[in-house]
Amino acid sequence: MLITESALREFTENIFTAMGCNITHARLAADVLLKADLRGIDSHGVARLNGYVRLWEKKRINTNPDIKIVHQTATTATVDGDAGLGLVVAPFAMQVAMEKAALYGSGWVSVRNSNHFGIAGYHTMMAVKKDMIGFAMTNASPLVSPTYSSERLLGTNPMCYAFPAGKYPPVIIDMATSAAANGKLEIAQRLGKQVPDGWIQDKHGNITTDPHALKSGGALLPLGSDFEHGSHKGFGLGATVDILSAVLSGANYGPWVPPFVAFLDPPTDPVGLGIGHFIGAMRVDGFRPVDEFKVHLDNWIERFKSSATVDPAQKVIIPGEPELEAEVARKINGIPLVDAVVNDLNVLAEKFGISKL
Repeated sequence: MLITESALREFTENIFTAMGCNITHARLAADVLLKADLRGIDSHGVARLNGYVRLWEKKRINTNPDIKIVHQTATTATVDGDAGLGLVVAPFAMQVAMEKAALYGSGWVSVRNSNHFGIAGYHTMMAVKKDMIGFAMTNASPLVSPTYSSERLLGTNPMCYAFPAGKYPPVIIDMATSAAANGKLEIAQRLGKQVPDGWIQDKHGNITTDPHALKSGGALLPLGSDFEHGSHKGFGLGATVDILSAVLSGANYGPWVPPFVAFLDPPTDPVGLGIGHFIGAMRVDGFRPVDEFKVHLDNWIERFKSSATVDPAQKVIIPGEPELEAEVARKINGIPLVDAVVNDLNVLAEKFGISKL
């Protein structure tokens, strides 16, 4: 089913206001989710809306949060999200980071007491618009086993870096530190498909292609899948995100991170508050003139795009290109939603007494 951006945006805003968000927060939260859907990151768009509602019903999301800085220096800060939507808390943190960067060249914000913040790219693109390099990362529900482990101790823990270019779109490197994001499993489940080798292991540590393996004690694997293919590097990246996002801020880390799914209760022995993020912004002109940087980043892009390839039919893809292409197309043609997602959204519409899609 194809839905226009405007119709889906209005629907999503109405759900958030029905949950108790003020109109500013509802519009911002909807904008973060719509940006994911527009950019083809369907796992983090309105398909997640039902999950936020369920967490709110469990009183694990505060739709009227007092988001505030609890500690800061000239270039750093710690933000407490007051259990608010990460879709709202993370942009607040990026705004703080950009304000510090505008004055001192860079700004770094660690966040505690937050929730799932949508796509990391949304927050980094805020910095790009100001000719800054943006950073965003977050820890998440423990679904990933470290190399050699059978326990789920880390989240998919995405990290994103965004760089402003000149005549080309920004370079946006947005990735999970696991072999695959959990949202891709959810898509495979809805479509009734198996997943590739190397994404998941079962409860015994054996590689499986069953997208439902997590429900029976399995785990996602770090980027690299196994030691021989570099999973210790993926583990290291995921650990970096966890430490910067949570150990640094006072959020929960490792196996203590509260689950996104509402049917699982948070650990009874928390080591912090909510989940954590780490947000940063650096002024390009803190290193060299912006125009010079952009000319050379354009040159970098052109050289990589003209690279000789193994298959002449293939071209090197610059990070962020597929998402931009999807956004251009979906703004014109509409956003495709699978039936399962439409059904979930219409159930929410009935719940809150708003018009169905």
